Amino acid sequence: QVHVVESGGGLVQPGGSLKLSCAASGRSFGIYLMAWYRQAPGKERELVASIISGGRPNYADSVKGRFTISRDNGKNTGDLQMNSLKLEDTAVYYCNIVNFGGVTYWGQGTQVTVSS
Repeated sequence: QVHVVESGGGLVQPGGSLKLSCAASGRSFGIYLMAWYRQAPGKERELVASIISGGRPNYADSVKGRFTISRDNGKNTGDLQMNSLKLEDTAVYYCNIVNFGGVTYWGQGTQVTVSS
């Protein structure tokens, strides 16, 4: 069984920064894709950023230049550095992992609230 856990959410003022972390644990496996999604109240879940093994990161237009996704393949971990946060970044953020067999795993989510 694979467990995915996010951490690092919290309350931050507009313009501030937060770093989310994602850790996958369980039986040994390789991560093909790591992605971050978010879901704001009353809205659908949306892709924020993703990165595949050996590939370049991709970002939603709304976060380009402000967010940075990274991963550590050896440790099955990854981060989402979020800078210049805006009110509209408020959401529950989810880590999504796809292994090389195409199986998808989700974390339980971590709340990010941007408020003055």
